[in-house]
Amino acid sequence: MSENAGSPAGGGLMALAGRKIFLSTFMRRGSIWAPTLLLLLAYLVLHGASNVFYFESRAVVQSIGPAARHLKSSESLIALPVSESRPLRIFMYDLPSKFTYGVVERYLRSRGIARNDKRLRYPGTQHSAEWWLFYDLEQGEDRRLSDASVRVMNPQEADVFYVPFFSSLSLVVGNGKSEDDEDPYSDEDIQEELMAWLEEQESWKKNKGRDHVVICQDPNALKRLRDRLKNTVLLLSDFERFKPDQASLVKDVVLPYTHRIDSYFNENVTLDRDTLLFFMGNRYRKEGGKIRDQLFQVLDVEPDMVMKHGTQSREGRRLAKVGMQTSKFCLHPAGDTPSACRLFDAIVSVCVPVIVSDDIELPFEDELDYSEFAIFVPSINALEPGYLGSYLRSISPDLLKQKQQRLREVRKYFEYEEKGGAVEMIWLEVKKKLPFIRTMINRDKRLVERSSGNCSCICS
Repeated sequence: MSENAGSPAGGGLMALAGRKIFLSTFMRRGSIWAPTLLLLLAYLVLHGASNVFYFESRAVVQSIGPAARHLKSSESLIALPVSESRPLRIFMYDLPSKFTYGVVERYLRSRGIARNDKRLRYPGTQHSAEWWLFYDLEQGEDRRLSDASVRVMNPQEADVFYVPFFSSLSLVVGNGKSEDDEDPYSDEDIQEELMAWLEEQESWKKNKGRDHVVICQDPNALKRLRDRLKNTVLLLSDFERFKPDQASLVKDVVLPYTHRIDSYFNENVTLDRDTLLFFMGNRYRKEGGKIRDQLFQVLDVEPDMVMKHGTQSREGRRLAKVGMQTSKFCLHPAGDTPSACRLFDAIVSVCVPVIVSDDIELPFEDELDYSEFAIFVPSINALEPGYLGSYLRSISPDLLKQKQQRLREVRKYFEYEEKGGAVEMIWLEVKKKLPFIRTMINRDKRLVERSSGNCSCICS
């Protein structure tokens, strides 16, 4: 017996041969049956061949296993979007040091601060997100603060390109004076140098900066370059000083300020805090911050509310820490801009924020419902004598406890030094911008210059 006789395919061929012998014998007995039998013979030949093909094909499919039966996404005709599970791939530019550590060095030198160790330390400010994002990407992957992103060294593998210029610190370097500094620092000049360097990069030229991420957390940072950076994803804390075609919630990411008060980790119930409402900060501000002076006049007469005028200093932070961590509610009025680090000081102090800032934008709001742990009061109502006090006193102990518990749960998302905290949340937000980035890149390839400034998506 042949090898194929025992197989499904071999059995099919032997059966087919037997049918052919029988039919040839039968056909010799009468030519009248010949046409019919020829058609029958053709059918049986085709049927036998299909059996051979079927069994052989099934054997091949079974041998390669289920994983190989599907095309990989990279083999599909259309590049599929980044999956929810895959980390964001970031190419961080290796900028000349004058844009990173050089800025820190000039800041310290302008204030006569000596370096007492080999590693430069970024000064503690509310705008230090730029340091934490840079520092984290400099670490090995096993020491990263974020599992939501990975640094790639090949630009061809990148989803986005990060420009780690310390723009907020650069803005204030010149505020310090040093008598022996023969080379005055100019933030505007350093901005121009950065732009010149960036425009020479092939990755920038390729997509007009659409897939680049730039941080400008201080509301006045990178002011000279905003029109030239409006295609990029901006990491900022406020839209107040940007034009509509420079920044928007659609393409940019709102950052939390770095809190300046130590986090409160006493997990005892905080319902017995003595002060109903606490505020400490500069009473006199410009623009929308003028409401502060009005709030002082209205609330300073309330018996269980503390309203203190103070400026940034070590002693000021100590007093603010004590006040926030012994109060049920913490007032967050608008300042020169709608947001400030005070909100995040309140969150990590487990002091329920009372936000009186009608134009504020908040970080991670697609993930967090701030109404679960904060209270929003329209400015017009807050300025009514007696309104805010009556409203806060009407909040039941159970509701207050719920909000305090929610504050404990969400505060990690505003901690820049904690794994899975603010750094991870920021890169997750950038990842969500990828579909928009791809849309704008593809749009650029087919758009002609338009005679009108009207647009159907966003102006930039």
